[in-house]
Amino acid sequence: MRPVLEIFASDDFALWPVGEHESYGHLVLGGRMTPTEVGTAVMRIAACNDFEPDQEHGPCPTDPLGAFLHGLLTMPDLFAAGGFRVTDMATGTVYVDPGCCNGLETWRDWRKVLDGGGCCFGHDPSSTAEGVGDTVRLTLDTEAENESPVIELPADHVRALIADAEADLRDFLGLAGTWAERHLSTHADAVTAALARALDLEPKLDLELRE
Repeated sequence: MRPVLEIFASDDFALWPVGEHESYGHLVLGGRMTPTEVGTAVMRIAACNDFEPDQEHGPCPTDPLGAFLHGLLTMPDLFAAGGFRVTDMATGTVYVDPGCCNGLETWRDWRKVLDGGGCCFGHDPSSTAEGVGDTVRLTLDTEAENESPVIELPADHVRALIADAEADLRDFLGLAGTWAERHLSTHADAVTAALARALDLEPKLDLELRE
């Protein structure tokens, strides 16, 4: 289980160094990313939250960098296209692949599955996870015309996978903070805080989970 961010092509982007990616691909987030990959991820998350300025979020800066970051830095509810992908590393079979409209900010929904609930992860594919007793059933595409890959895993194993994926998100956030200090020095703290919100890694949430 790894957190992935849906990526669009960025041929015309010039505010900071980014990598070359085809649209609708995925970038794996974690602690081993290169600075260019981190820059690509920050660009994509900011682009996910780009919007037409309005009075609710204050006047939009006139400089290109400030204008591009404005939504990320001012919107209360942020979106990061992607989710947790689940792959059998031995066979390469994918059992969960985040589809359209799924976001990394909802990754904590996976914990509902451990309590016997179910979650959907967008569409095309329509991946699902469902708690069934002491196991979790993962289905790649519930709307597939042909038989879809399905697997059942022990709930304790899924709990460990979720913890590892959360650690990947936190490792990425650490890299992004360092990256922002180098490339976005005047916005570094604000950008890092916004990324934490976009990935639902706010400290207050962690405190609530420990109580």
